[in-house]
Amino acid sequence: MSTERATFVFAGVMLLVSVALTQLVHPNWFWFSVFIGVNMIQSAFTGFCPATRVMRILGMHSEAEIACAAGKSPAAR
Repeated sequence: MSTERATFVFAGVMLLVSVALTQLVHPNWFWFSVFIGVNMIQSAFTGFCPATRVMRILGMHSEAEIACAAGKSPAAR
């Protein structure tokens, strides 16, 4: 799995967890959902995502790196 796809999965899971915590634990967990949304917006504009950086440190590769390793041009996809 590439870092791009893993980031979407991670954001979705964190959002669902925050909604569950808001409903089941305390309404103030709503602010965790807000944080996730703001982080996704800033990531769209800046290209920087802390979760993706951690995934890269853990050894995950981007789609471009995976495509290059397979001998395919990323632009040809």
